[in-house]
Amino acid sequence: MELLIIILVIVVVIGGAGTTLLVRTRRRVPPPRHRAQGSGPATDTLQAPGAAQAQAPDTAEAEPEVRTLPPDVAAPPPAPPTPAVEKPPPLAGRLVRLRGRLARSQSALGGVLLSLLSSDRLDDETWDEIEETLITADMGVAPARQVVEDLRTEVKVAGTRDPAEVRALLREELLSQVGVDMDRSLHIARHGDRPAVILVVGVNGTGKTTTVAKLARALMGDGQSVLLGAADTFRAAAADQLQTWGDRVGAPVVRADREGADPASVAFDAVNEGIQRDVDVVIVDTAGRLHTKAGLMDELGKIKRVISRHATVDEVLLVLDATTGQNGLRQARVFAEVVDVTGVVLTKLDGTAKGGIVIAVQRELGVPVKLVGLGEGPDDLAPFEPEVFVDAIVGS
Repeated sequence: MELLIIILVIVVVIGGAGTTLLVRTRRRVPPPRHRAQGSGPATDTLQAPGAAQAQAPDTAEAEPEVRTLPPDVAAPPPAPPTPAVEKPPPLAGRLVRLRGRLARSQSALGGVLLSLLSSDRLDDETWDEIEETLITADMGVAPARQVVEDLRTEVKVAGTRDPAEVRALLREELLSQVGVDMDRSLHIARHGDRPAVILVVGVNGTGKTTTVAKLARALMGDGQSVLLGAADTFRAAAADQLQTWGDRVGAPVVRADREGADPASVAFDAVNEGIQRDVDVVIVDTAGRLHTKAGLMDELGKIKRVISRHATVDEVLLVLDATTGQNGLRQARVFAEVVDVTGVVLTKLDGTAKGGIVIAVQRELGVPVKLVGLGEGPDDLAPFEPEVFVDAIVGS
């Protein structure tokens, strides 16, 4: 029994010593090694475990925990900046900005006229040469003769050869022929809950579809909302061309889902869509084939009748290529017989065109030139201003 008690005491003592040793082993830290103060030899000093913990805290616990986000919760990339929306310039004042292009095209005509009128001798031969110059400028025979007769009288009454006075006389005569009092405004006011409708006609190749897009862009620059109707279903690429332009200028396009569809049906859908969207202006592009005059007449007449059931056709704009001269006048006569043209758009007036076409087409149709194209850019369509046009000719 005594032997059993002795064995238990030994086990407890050894077990306790082992436990104590284990605790000390966990709390032991490496002793720092330092040089003692003074000039003596270096000595190693051990610090107590408690002191070591107080003076040198465990820095491992102070390190921040680093975590990696899973891919599905990763931060999204920054959104790209929203591009600025380009606003087209308004129609007003465009011709003044584009006057340089107009002057390059028309200054030769004015130079010849001024040279002849300022010469020391103004005889019948000189006046015949002036008339020929005007005719070759696509003015037409009758208007050219009228200008010569009026100028001849004015120069004789004034009795002058001074270049400045001659220029003033020529300017006044050309303004009279161009017609400063004609109404050249575009009638695009809404009719209650109905949009204004512009019908654009002309021969294919004159820049008709491009003019539709440029006009839409210009009206949007004036704050109008615009919808385009691709009613030229005869030419296969016409609807695609208009769709491309519509995407560029930001105007919706109504087109047929197949080639050869009824143009009047497309025009009706365009106007109806314009009413539903509450837009300000609907511009309808039409076919321009002239090989069958009867077919063209029937088609355009039907388009206008169908549109008139739901809206008012406010403008019928005839697009003419200014470089075609007298051929353009023949085209104008055909379209004037088909529809009531309210205004003319002269394209390519900055090229080889001669300014007399403005006077000739107005005299032929009895309607004003309302817009002119002076380049290939999207903003090179401008309202026609007689004063700016004439000044570009005479160099004022």
